[in-house]
Amino acid sequence: MNYRDFLQKVIYVVINPIIRAMIRMGITPNVVTLVGFMGNLLATAFFVKGGIGLQQGDTACGMAWIGWGGLTILLAGLFDMMDGRLARLGNMSSTFGALWDSTLDRYSEMVSLFGVSVVFLSSGWFWSGIVTYAAILGSVMVSYVRARAEGLGIECKVGLLQRPERVVITAVVAIVSGCTANLWWMAAGMWVIAVLANLTACWRVAHCRRELDKRDGHRS
Repeated sequence: MNYRDFLQKVIYVVINPIIRAMIRMGITPNVVTLVGFMGNLLATAFFVKGGIGLQQGDTACGMAWIGWGGLTILLAGLFDMMDGRLARLGNMSSTFGALWDSTLDRYSEMVSLFGVSVVFLSSGWFWSGIVTYAAILGSVMVSYVRARAEGLGIECKVGLLQRPERVVITAVVAIVSGCTANLWWMAAGMWVIAVLANLTACWRVAHCRRELDKRDGHRS
């Protein structure tokens, strides 16, 4: 069992009672997915508020908002796990639900990282803002390559940095930056995501090429 499966089992032990309560209340997975997305929108608003505070010279207030943004991303991430679990335990899985979940996952990640870029650009950290944009591109392409591969009948989960890891990194570095009043933590996190997410996207393309060459009878 790898570390992701172990952590997933631990989290399921915690959230299963909540899931059962949701089933009794008639809450649907699509609603939970929407709440998670709204949580990421709120986190983005916190980041923007923090960036404005830093731009105006109110460092303490600005960094506090950034820390709250990171915490909100973590909480929103729980809803991202709960919607799939609710669909399975409540026998409410649907094709549209899968589409809805994937779409809002992409929006959630892009808007939260947009908020991070606003923090950097508002604070005069121009190159960190550019790196955050590279992190957004890598994050989108990791998901796109997997979706395109699965459309071609290829399982494509290889790579170093999938969405759960990216979400945790973004949240943790924002919280630490907020607590220490030091943007270098968040800048380092964006570098990690920018490099490893784009590397993962390229890794997945190479994996798909090998699989397609095998299918077509070609040598790589």
